[in-house]
Amino acid sequence: MRNRPIKTLAASLSGYSNWRTAAFVALTRSSSAIDYHLALSENMPSSPIASTPSPATSQGGTWQIVGFVYFTFICYIAISLPLAVLPPFVHLRMGYNAALAGLVISIQSFATLCSRPWAGRICDLVGAKISVMWGVGACAVSGVFLVIASALYPIHWLCFSFLLVSRLLLGVGQSLGSTGSILWGVSSAGQKYMAKVISFNGIACYGAMALGAPLGVVMEQHWGLASLGLVIIFICAVSLVVASCKSPIPVLPGTHLSFSNVLGRVAPHGLALAMGGMGFSVLIMFITLFYASRHWNGAALCLTAFGVAFILVRLFFAQIIDQWGGFQVAIASLAVEVFGPGLLWLASAPWMALAGALLVGCGFSLVYPALGVEAVKRVPIQNRGTALAIFSVCSDVSFFLTGPIAGTMIGIFGYASAFLFALLCVFLSLGITIVLRYRTERSAPLA
Repeated sequence: MRNRPIKTLAASLSGYSNWRTAAFVALTRSSSAIDYHLALSENMPSSPIASTPSPATSQGGTWQIVGFVYFTFICYIAISLPLAVLPPFVHLRMGYNAALAGLVISIQSFATLCSRPWAGRICDLVGAKISVMWGVGACAVSGVFLVIASALYPIHWLCFSFLLVSRLLLGVGQSLGSTGSILWGVSSAGQKYMAKVISFNGIACYGAMALGAPLGVVMEQHWGLASLGLVIIFICAVSLVVASCKSPIPVLPGTHLSFSNVLGRVAPHGLALAMGGMGFSVLIMFITLFYASRHWNGAALCLTAFGVAFILVRLFFAQIIDQWGGFQVAIASLAVEVFGPGLLWLASAPWMALAGALLVGCGFSLVYPALGVEAVKRVPIQNRGTALAIFSVCSDVSFFLTGPIAGTMIGIFGYASAFLFALLCVFLSLGITIVLRYRTERSAPLA
């Protein structure tokens, strides 16, 4: 580092280890730091929290951001490769019941849900780079357990046990890898590119799921279950080398809020996200059964329409979050999304269901990054890893609870009622977001 101001700041941080990095801090060029402070003062409220010093680069280039959300892509490839393979493997080949076949998949989501807050703390206290490396490492070890499980196939109960451990490790790896990737990316690109980083991270998630699941089926059919584990080990090992070559972000000194304090500040935004995500969750879980109940063909087209709309909106419209503000974009997005489950509820023909899925994709696409930007503004930069992790937990909870709640409604009122349930939830999310915007505009600056 040749710039004298940067050397001075680095000297003030000499008490910290090189590995104790924190999100949203990047020491590269003093001119970039000045640009960041100017942008921060223009776009955020003048409060002690909002104006906490955070020298960061302001490059925000697409390839720079891709270089960090790449790690999220790798973690989700590791998750999705066995996704469509394990249920039939456990149920049809090993002879276990459908509940255990579902458990081998859902236990990964449970591990993610439980480890999200811990992953946020790791980012805040140790650094985003360490979080990413631990996350990718956990995914690599999960591949080892998958290979061992394949070798133990003749001993069914032991094979199943190793499969469960493999999925648990993937859940922890997802928490660490995804949260760390976002914060590391924001630290390098600059605070004002947070929405862009979060948006690209979502594209990495869904792109990996779309690629990994069918690829895993083909690989298992040709080379067996062990081939999936070997590929996971290889791509994660390569990614660990890539991550180790990237520079960590030094941490700024500061007091960290308690977990309960951060939770209280972020929870309302997370609740809005959870309710808004019900439209997506119900669509993903029940559209195939809904089509079958109507004797329609082409349920997969709804999922394709959702995915294409979701990705295109994030690619071409993520920048409006910086221009309009997170709450404004979230309100507009939810106002669009609400028509999706409404059309699906009233659908009397496949084209109506297809249009509904398209609107869910268009509307839900920017809800996460828009509300996420507003959520992390509620805490100091030293706590934004924890804030983002808590915020992400709400999305996990939404997906986790949709199945039993909507499934119960379907059992009583039929498949269309699931979309009515989603419609009401999205309406509730819209109302919560409007109240949050009003309270933010009316409230005094944060202390």
